[in-house]
Amino acid sequence: MATGWAGDGAVQDQIDATVNDAVSRARRQLRKGPGLMRCEECDAEIPEARRMAVPGVRLCVTCQELHDKEQASAAMFNRRGSKDSQLR
Repeated sequence: MATGWAGDGAVQDQIDATVNDAVSRARRQLRKGPGLMRCEECDAEIPEARRMAVPGVRLCVTCQELHDKEQASAAMFNRRGSKDSQLR
């Protein structure tokens, strides 16, 4: 089957690369050790249940949500590009 510029399995390779990048990024962000008693951003108390559930926690839920939104917007890019850019 002719696929144009892409070789056989190229789409699956791109999907695999995207998934591998996301897993690597998530593993790098995992903290270890004891968590903080107070949020390092806003100095709010971090509940014991959160400290037990998330090893190495450093942010309260509110600050963590803001941090996650910032990370998500920075990580969005189009790996494949447009068809026009591939034809040039």
